[in-house]
Amino acid sequence: MSGNDAAKTTKIGVWWDMKDCPIPEGYDARRVRPSIEKAFRKRGYTGPVPITAYGDQTQTPCHVLRGLSSTGVAVTHTTSDSTRSVMYGDMVEWRGQNPPPATIMIISDQVEGDLSWDLARLQQRTRYKLFLAYSSKPCDDLFLNYNANWRWEKLLKEEEEGAPTSAAVFYCKTCNFICQCVENFRKHLSSDEHVLEEAIDPPDTRLSCVTKTWGRNYPATPEHATAKIHVLWDMDDCPIPEGYDARLVRPSLERAFKELGYSGPVSITAFADHKDIPDHQLLALSSSGVEFAHTPPWVHYNRMITEFEEWTEDNPAPATIMIISDYVASSESTSALICIQLQKSNYNCFLAYSARPFELPVLLTSAEWLWESLLAVSKTNRHILQKCSGSERVVESGMLSCLLCIFDCETLDEFKEHLSSKEHTKEDNMMNSHFQSAHVHRRLNKIANYYHKARYPPPKTKRKREDSTLEGFSP
Repeated sequence: MSGNDAAKTTKIGVWWDMKDCPIPEGYDARRVRPSIEKAFRKRGYTGPVPITAYGDQTQTPCHVLRGLSSTGVAVTHTTSDSTRSVMYGDMVEWRGQNPPPATIMIISDQVEGDLSWDLARLQQRTRYKLFLAYSSKPCDDLFLNYNANWRWEKLLKEEEEGAPTSAAVFYCKTCNFICQCVENFRKHLSSDEHVLEEAIDPPDTRLSCVTKTWGRNYPATPEHATAKIHVLWDMDDCPIPEGYDARLVRPSLERAFKELGYSGPVSITAFADHKDIPDHQLLALSSSGVEFAHTPPWVHYNRMITEFEEWTEDNPAPATIMIISDYVASSESTSALICIQLQKSNYNCFLAYSARPFELPVLLTSAEWLWESLLAVSKTNRHILQKCSGSERVVESGMLSCLLCIFDCETLDEFKEHLSSKEHTKEDNMMNSHFQSAHVHRRLNKIANYYHKARYPPPKTKRKREDSTLEGFSP
């Protein structure tokens, strides 16, 4: 049975914010569960559906509480300000007790911000099928890769006969009180003890972002230890220090990987404008098997993201992606695309940067380094760059590429000849004029926003010359 098939028959945990998504006036509360279950069955999900409803239950009519409980919906009392925090904490606890394959559904208008950030990081480490429902509109700043979302009122129109009649429990989170009777529950909520407890020890309204406390460097897991590692290196943000031997970049990275238990094959692509890189560095990088990709500044990060997408399409997980870039490590718009892909597949992620970001990036990493400390390599490792025989490893020469013209070569002379050619100059001038115009800048922003809102990586693209002018691009 595949992972997708297994997920469709396992638990579907539902967390429901009754304040954001209330039961409409006159609606029979007994219909909530069958409506949710029918929506899942339409998508092929047949597993058990535990549902927990959160809210200030002193404001909920008794007939609604009875209707929910009679169909197996657990009802939890929280203060209005603490609902989001309590609900998310319970969901994180449930994840720890119910490993994948399983499914999660959140019914709330408050998934954006720190909740979506933390959940996206959780999803990169342990992947669940994710569904959302909302009463007003879907959130715009989500990093989450989800399977489907519904508008709450439309979801409630889904209904089928034969709703379950098993009674569920009532919880008071403040007092840790549990009962199965509506009358006892309401009696507790109106008691002096409950009122005093909420006044003395009010529930925490702050969301607990559990991944903020996680370490940055972990030993390799067995499935990733020998898998491929592909490095995307932004030489503008993280240049080779003056006087540093560029031939040591590869062994420095490989040594850092081996210290964490990674021994798989390493491919490295460096992105920069060739005019900013001295010839001796280009030769040194190529001699150590590092591919250099000439990219003008105005397409720099677009090309890195395209390289990421194409490599992951050709190299299925488990595998590791490493990003060496200050911009990608801190930019929400850029890292969102990578974050979504990491939630969908079992890819590992490394980061390196010249200065540690002020805040944790949305990318959940298994290892992070400061660039200059990463470049430190012992003299005993330098031999791997020299000619060797017998069982010693030989490092192949890297390619020199012009991503503007989609041109690859193996020698510096051929590379420089291409860069000085009329064809390249024409392409460079045409691209420069296009990207300097306000119209194209707006169009690029529109494209980036489109993919960000879609929550899915862009469709597979071929490395064609036509894409450099953006003609024919219509998301």
